[in-house]
Amino acid sequence: MRYVFVYGTLRAGEINDIGVAAARHAITAPRLIGCAAVTGRLYDFGEYPGLVRDETANLVRGDVYEIDDALVPVLDQIEGVSPGVDSLFKSREVSVTVGGQILPCFFYPVDDASAQDRTRIDAGDWVGYRLARDAITALKYGS
Repeated sequence: MRYVFVYGTLRAGEINDIGVAAARHAITAPRLIGCAAVTGRLYDFGEYPGLVRDETANLVRGDVYEIDDALVPVLDQIEGVSPGVDSLFKSREVSVTVGGQILPCFFYPVDDASAQDRTRIDAGDWVGYRLARDAITALKYGS
């Protein structure tokens, strides 16, 4: 078992919901440990966000799950992470605090250069930002 910090489309209810991904591959359901945050800058990449780690920045909110090791390659595939291949997302380690306990997690950030010219999500919450952005778009275009 491992811990993963998810901040974007892997969050529950999002397009790559971690629980749905596990079920689709007949892998034990992830167990939500709780909400957490890491310091960094969150950016809008269109259909998904990208997180740049930055200890001097604001907090980026997400969720921590305990997952079966068999789910890691599925998540890597969703995020486009392959050994020896340079990709937008990287698999990295981060320590997060959940309920007063520090947990070692892996997560999928992007590098600073990839976020150039992207809209920054100052509030640090992809789900809230996406919902507001989509509602504005719907109002604007009558969808």
